[in-house]
Amino acid sequence: MSRDKRAALASRMKQGALVVAPGIFDMISAKIADRLGFECLYVTGYGTVASHLGLPDAGLATYSDMVARVAQMAKLTATPLIADADTGYGGLLNVRHTVQGYEAAGACGIQLEDQEFPKKCGHMLGRRVIDAEDMAAKVRVAVESRSDPDFLVVARTDARTTLGLDEALRRAERYLEAGADVLFIESPESVEEMRRIGERFRGVPLLANMVEGGRTPLLDAKALQEIGYRIAIFPGLGFLAAGGALERAYGELRAAGSSQAISVPLYDFKRFSTLMGFDDVTEFDRRWRSGSDPE
Repeated sequence: MSRDKRAALASRMKQGALVVAPGIFDMISAKIADRLGFECLYVTGYGTVASHLGLPDAGLATYSDMVARVAQMAKLTATPLIADADTGYGGLLNVRHTVQGYEAAGACGIQLEDQEFPKKCGHMLGRRVIDAEDMAAKVRVAVESRSDPDFLVVARTDARTTLGLDEALRRAERYLEAGADVLFIESPESVEEMRRIGERFRGVPLLANMVEGGRTPLLDAKALQEIGYRIAIFPGLGFLAAGGALERAYGELRAAGSSQAISVPLYDFKRFSTLMGFDDVTEFDRRWRSGSDPE
């Protein structure tokens, strides 16, 4: 099953049309996104750390924290997913362990970045990067460590914000030479910069990070495809929407003492129970209520 999903996503990356990937951060967001016909899902580190630990995406989550979440998401979804793995959680040996673990967990691709540890969210200021050759070594180890050649290695550089676009482009070139399947130049700050990236890496699978309120302009699928991007992730949309809805709903409950006149759209309870698998539980109970299989 995982191999089929990886083959499908790897093949899709070679085509020209843009793949739109929503960010998933817990099992509710994963199950809802999985039902909507997307071609790829993106396990956001920011959202997963916030949801699981209630902490900032600042290098505080461990490999163990993340791989368990990735495994559960991959197990209960049919859509291929790419998962954020920060810096690989350490040195080269850690990178090998991380790649093998994410692949075994059922991910179809892994995102690795060239930040110093502890890392920061890619749309925050003050990010520092490691030497480009050290990151290139991580990419080579990642490529060598995968058992499935269709398992995508996404190489991200955070050099733009601190060192400028030229250095980010130079680094991306180096990571491509090291074997990266997809290049992710984080937080370009204008459409012109995005076009420069597309022109420099024409024909290479590029990833655009669309963060609502972030440093990069939000563009639609047509514009991103014209620039040369192959995949666009929307890592924050889910948890920002959920946060806004929860704050409003809980605020109205606090003010009114009731949910009878709540203004926030609510997922139908019966549909939500079906989404979580209660129909299967009901059928199991029906078949085994007498203590033996009636069939």
